Amino acid sequence: MKIGALYIRVSTHMQEELSPESQKKLLLSYAKSHDIFVPEEFIFMDLGISGRKADKRPDFQRMISMAKSKPSPFQVIVVWKFSRFARNQEESIVYKSLLRKQCGVDVISKSESIMDGPFGSLIERIIEWNDEFYSTNLSEEVFRGMKEKASRGGYQSRPPLGYKIKVNGEPPVIVEEEAKIIRIIFNKYVNEHCSFFDIARYLNSLGLKTSRNKPFETRSIEYIVQNPTYCGMIRWNRTENETNRIKSKDEWIIEEGKHEAIISKDMFEAAQERYQSTYKPRGTRPSSTYRHWLSGLLKCPSCGRTMIVKNMRKKSDGSNYSHFVCYGYCKGKCLAKTSISSLKLEPAVLSSLEEVLRTENICFEYKEVIIVEEVDEKALLDEQLARLKSMEQRMKDAYRAGVDTLEEYKENKKFVENERASILEKINNIIPEVADDASDKKLMLSKIKNVYEALQSDSCSNQQKNEMLRSIIEKIVYNRENDTLDVYYYLSKTA
Repeated sequence: MKIGALYIRVSTHMQEELSPESQKKLLLSYAKSHDIFVPEEFIFMDLGISGRKADKRPDFQRMISMAKSKPSPFQVIVVWKFSRFARNQEESIVYKSLLRKQCGVDVISKSESIMDGPFGSLIERIIEWNDEFYSTNLSEEVFRGMKEKASRGGYQSRPPLGYKIKVNGEPPVIVEEEAKIIRIIFNKYVNEHCSFFDIARYLNSLGLKTSRNKPFETRSIEYIVQNPTYCGMIRWNRTENETNRIKSKDEWIIEEGKHEAIISKDMFEAAQERYQSTYKPRGTRPSSTYRHWLSGLLKCPSCGRTMIVKNMRKKSDGSNYSHFVCYGYCKGKCLAKTSISSLKLEPAVLSSLEEVLRTENICFEYKEVIIVEEVDEKALLDEQLARLKSMEQRMKDAYRAGVDTLEEYKENKKFVENERASILEKINNIIPEVADDASDKKLMLSKIKNVYEALQSDSCSNQQKNEMLRSIIEKIVYNRENDTLDVYYYLSKTA
């Protein structure tokens, strides 16, 4: 009697397939009638997995690994059909050859009897080719069906943060608690001009999580900002399933969806406009890690690209300073040799602000602030406090029940106290909005004064100074030929 193994696979497409239990029952019966003993540990199953890629099937790989042992623990592998073993002819030939020639393990189909000799091998190759053709054709049919559904606005992927599927086949519905997070992200990105990094750090400070219950990262914020699902659209065929590579935009399908929007189309378009216009050289850092408070604001007068910062050291005393140069010039994309030292730029910017405050002569543009549904940040922080209170009660219960030691209880209590102090500090720092009847010019001058005072303060970090400048200045342009500095002010105003 031979020792055998069973390989059972059910793909993602259930047409014309037996269930795993049905395959197992038939294969065990076949093995028994052919004097093949199959131990329970030699029954391998891959459920809901396509047969086109062997490396995507964990139990298949485990079976091959065991077969390669010296000596092999089984002499034959029984499958319901050869298509269960593989849908890819090339992989089927490679693995069968490995098993038969190097491991002494045969592969037998219960439903497809193959005679010995060259003619039998030919029939087996024809079956393999037919299995691959079926898989390829089925894939194309499925793709056409999904494409047609997408073109009609049908949703057919895992819903992102803010949505969930209540009824299979129906459009996703809004999860209000998660939708608040989406509104915070778009509001901070469009209206407050925060970076992805700073938004992620802010959300994590509130204890908020992604749809996979993980902390936010820069890439997760970037994905959300670019996802048209949130304004009521559907986007399909953006990436390749196997490699996750982003396809060319002309292959995407973007249509009006049938689900409810979380944000307006105006808000989404404003986010895309900022995303496309923001210069993002590879390896660039978020504003919170800038070493200089003017980073990202200074633009080249010739090509309009951002002036990047290079750290320099004085030969005289060894002190550090910054030097701004056009990124385009560094890459050979800009012919103008535009550069300026921070030793000259910093006093020039401060002098420009002083001149505006002294003369009250200022020109500025309006930037429309798109209103989203207001999110009560204090309410979110209060929720965090309530969760800490529940955690504290569970800690006490665990200590009283003898689950935690006194040292563990004290350590956990200290952690909760630190978290509570941090949240209370955030609540105290929330400044309520107060209606201001002053004219736009006076309001603008008031903002400039606040920024000017912050720039001269040693207690403000580079990040704080940079963010305050960005709240009133769109860009700064230094013209080396004329030795002039132009500051472009703006005032955010609700439409």
